[in-house]
Amino acid sequence: MTTSRRIFLKGMLATPAAFGTFPIFSAIAQTATGSALTVAIMKPAGDLNPHKYAGLWGVQDLIFEPLIRYGRNGEALPCLATEWTLEEGGKLLRLKLRQGVTFQDGTAWNAESCMWNLDRWIGKDAQNWMNLSRAYESKKIIDENTIEIRFKEPVLGLLYELSFIRPSRFLSPKSVDKDGNYQAPVGTGPWIQDSATNEGSSFRRFDGYWGDKPSFERLELKVLPDSRSRMAALRAGEIDLTGGDFLAPLTANEATTLKKAGIEVSVETGTTTIVLGFNPDRNAALKDARVRKAINIGFDRAAIAQVLYQGLAQPAGNFFAPTVPMAGKPVDVPARDVAAAKALLEEAGWTGDDIRERDGKPLAVELVASEEQIAGSRAVAEVMQAQLREIGIDLTIRSIDHASRHSDIPARKYDMAFFLTFGAPYEPFGSIVGLFLSTYDNGVDGKLFVDAQNLDPLVTAVMQASEANIETALQNIYDWFQAEAAVAPLLYVPSMWAHSPRVKGFTPPSTEYDLPYEGITLSEQS
Repeated sequence: MTTSRRIFLKGMLATPAAFGTFPIFSAIAQTATGSALTVAIMKPAGDLNPHKYAGLWGVQDLIFEPLIRYGRNGEALPCLATEWTLEEGGKLLRLKLRQGVTFQDGTAWNAESCMWNLDRWIGKDAQNWMNLSRAYESKKIIDENTIEIRFKEPVLGLLYELSFIRPSRFLSPKSVDKDGNYQAPVGTGPWIQDSATNEGSSFRRFDGYWGDKPSFERLELKVLPDSRSRMAALRAGEIDLTGGDFLAPLTANEATTLKKAGIEVSVETGTTTIVLGFNPDRNAALKDARVRKAINIGFDRAAIAQVLYQGLAQPAGNFFAPTVPMAGKPVDVPARDVAAAKALLEEAGWTGDDIRERDGKPLAVELVASEEQIAGSRAVAEVMQAQLREIGIDLTIRSIDHASRHSDIPARKYDMAFFLTFGAPYEPFGSIVGLFLSTYDNGVDGKLFVDAQNLDPLVTAVMQASEANIETALQNIYDWFQAEAAVAPLLYVPSMWAHSPRVKGFTPPSTEYDLPYEGITLSEQS
């Protein structure tokens, strides 16, 4: 597999400055009023074809629905499928489709329209980054509201993959031309797109929606590429909602400033972890677990949380946040312990009063940081540089841009580097397989740690585990991480949103790919 999941997830967000020529308020037509929720987005919604990888996920989520929806903490919730069963050891999936559902153009949702959508992507080479596409064997209609999908092998994370915003969601068969080319965004979801320009998109409520309908009639998306303009617009009542990694992200400084100004700010532990990765193959000193353990307790995670998120982020002990399903037994956050770190290095043969040496060579480690991957990572690296020097490690910092990271990290041109786990709905299997299995080509994501002899069998055991044994197999990996100090989790990235006073009942979305409109009611502008 050569196509990276992260290419699809992050690549399109690398150049928001391309829209920076807009005047600050050019995208704001009027103050948010009445029965319309106005949401900031940092770039135009783009091509919303759910079977391609071009548009904003949160906007596609308004229109297109999955068979199974990813709920909070990884709960699999019925959506266009109401029931599902796995048979033959996980190789056969039978789905009962929701009845009484129509697409926004009146086309019936049934087994035939479901199959039409699956034919457009499942089992195709371009989608083989997904386990269910790679393992796909066949499918058939049982009756108008029942289908079966057969796989060559049990599919790891099958239900989560069925929740993905793309390519797993459903388009009206009438929204393509005679050659099957996509023409318009028509789904079964609660919002119908009325217009889309470089300045924003406008939606009206689909009153024929099968589920709970939004309490407001319209949803307006306003393009504000600059974060300062989004903050000003929110404070002025020009928009109602901003935030989310892929819509219009807030920094911790912005969240704190808005909160001080009396704006409602929501901060929750997210599903992504910032992790320090080691590459012993490039730096022999890191082959010794005692050196890795010394580094792991040689710096202060609370200080790093303050630098990156002004204390809004939770320091990490586990590889995954507790918001991730099957995250394992809770592990205490490692406390900085200079004396214990020095003792570990002494035990490993690294001695000296300043920079430690062994066999005449200094204990030197390079840390690679990319501001474009994690804003503020250079400052974090400098904190670690100062603190690790106190235990005798000479840490040098190499700052690289986005393109260089995409070449250097897969090529393992680093001693240590910062990584991000994939986040829901891709966890826990996405990061465990993608970032650790040596034989899995994950493109630009690179590997957090490679140990083909000891770690690969543990990952393979997860991939082959039955439902009854999957959590035990995952725990074996987490225990190995701890015993070997193979990775150093730093922080759980917070999910941050801010909204106007007229927004009531706001709840952060289950993933960073959803736009949180559900449960919101709008009061009159004060």
